Amino acid sequence: MNNKDFISELSQRMGYSATDTQKLVTAVIDAMSDKFLEDNSISVPNFGTFEVKKKLERIMVNPSTHQRMLVPPKLVLGFKPHATWKDKLKSDKK
Repeated sequence: MNNKDFISELSQRMGYSATDTQKLVTAVIDAMSDKFLEDNSISVPNFGTFEVKKKLERIMVNPSTHQRMLVPPKLVLGFKPHATWKDKLKSDKK
């Protein structure tokens, strides 16, 4: 599903215009981005938790040249789904 399809479906479900829905989604993502930049985690009830994780500096080996390289530390965004979503995904696979 691309952004246009998502906005269209969300606007139909909520009863708002597509432009208002796009503004709402953009505002939510901007607010979440601001919190991530402050190293805060965001918990969405019954959905999951988004959190910024710090990856430490490490040594990597290039498999083709066997050259060792130092990978600098970085921040990555992680997501941990709520337990009910984990159960739903497990039951749908079967």
